[in-house]
Amino acid sequence: MSHKRIPKHKAAIAAGGAVALGAAAILLPNANASQDGASDDAAAAPKTLKATDASDLASQLAGLLGDAFAGSYYDGDKQQLVVNVVPGDDNNVIVQAKKAGAAVREVDNSMGELEAGAQTLQEQATIPGTSWAVDPRTNKILVTADSTVTGGKWDRLESTVRRLGSGMATIEKSAGTFKTFASGGDAIFAGGSRCSLGFNVTAGDGAPAFLTAGHCALAGDRWSDSQGGQPIATVDQALFPGRGDFALVRYDDPATQAPSEVDLGDQTVQISRAAEATVGQEVFRMGSTTGLADGRVLGLNATVNYPEGTVTGLIQTDVCAEPGDSGGSMFTRDGLAIGLTSGGSGDCTVGGVTFFQPVTTALQAVGATLDVAGAGVGAEEAAGQEAGGEEVGTGEEVGAGEEAGAEAGQDAGQEAGQDAGYGTGPGSTH
Repeated sequence: MSHKRIPKHKAAIAAGGAVALGAAAILLPNANASQDGASDDAAAAPKTLKATDASDLASQLAGLLGDAFAGSYYDGDKQQLVVNVVPGDDNNVIVQAKKAGAAVREVDNSMGELEAGAQTLQEQATIPGTSWAVDPRTNKILVTADSTVTGGKWDRLESTVRRLGSGMATIEKSAGTFKTFASGGDAIFAGGSRCSLGFNVTAGDGAPAFLTAGHCALAGDRWSDSQGGQPIATVDQALFPGRGDFALVRYDDPATQAPSEVDLGDQTVQISRAAEATVGQEVFRMGSTTGLADGRVLGLNATVNYPEGTVTGLIQTDVCAEPGDSGGSMFTRDGLAIGLTSGGSGDCTVGGVTFFQPVTTALQAVGATLDVAGAGVGAEEAAGQEAGGEEVGTGEEVGAGEEAGAEAGQDAGQEAGQDAGYGTGPGSTH
């Protein structure tokens, strides 16, 4: 059978309450606003850039500056890329970075030193409930511990950070506990769990499929788009824990129509392509439990130690999420696919730290492509559809099948908070 868009239940957005409405107000009015206002006669001054353009420039400068490059971040207020440079005998690197349009900041810690510090943490302080990521805004490693890290575990973590030095790392506490979140954008169900569909993609052989969180695949191989419904998709590849948290799920019906878009309930965001995240970048997340939420990217290549195991290479943000949001989409107002919800701490009342699997890495790993359906935000009536998913526990490589669906039903929202796992899903609809 051919699966097309299925209206979401309004409860999906309503569940997000003020958070969803507030984020929507931010997202929609300025979706096509141009941020390019740089003056032609100010070639040496930092350029005014969109976050995506800043990410591209950062990648170029990382190669150009070599060992002098010490990370970068996007200053959303000034709409500029700030590049950290370790000064040396050759000041030409600073001149090059400025000519390229970046705001240059001289710092003490090189990227090599920061990566070495992160390796020390991995070797000496891999404790469940901890995470760390390089924060280019402070030129330090930001170490975070959840509420379970107490007593001897806290002492061990604190002493490791202290040995790195105050100039190299900082440590802070996070409310709640780090966990994966199953329950999501468009809801998907398997084995009594609920997750969120992330983005519709095309598998390497041309078959329709979608991406979700790898830990969701632990719940089962066969996935449906309604609680207790007939399976419509099967897990093809999955990874969790390890070097990522992602799964490729194939639709069972090869004629399935799976548009490249994120369903907000009463309108959609067309997804144009996948893109790398940039620290400081504004991002949006859609989930069946909490609806639409927004925030900023805090760190890249983050390591998080879940109870099930360690996951590396994630994006750290301050975007809230709750059980039921796992696997769902993180995207930009310009329609760029950035991440898949993995897990974190806190909720959308008190806030917290949330981690996302980079979409670019997941696509490369599973050999899939993100179909381009056009950029921009399109207003479209929707009967209010609920998204959700489930969480699939732990494991290394899981290759079973799940289902991505939409019409989750009102009871899906009720069970959203039962499973550990975010299951976020602004998921593409199908």
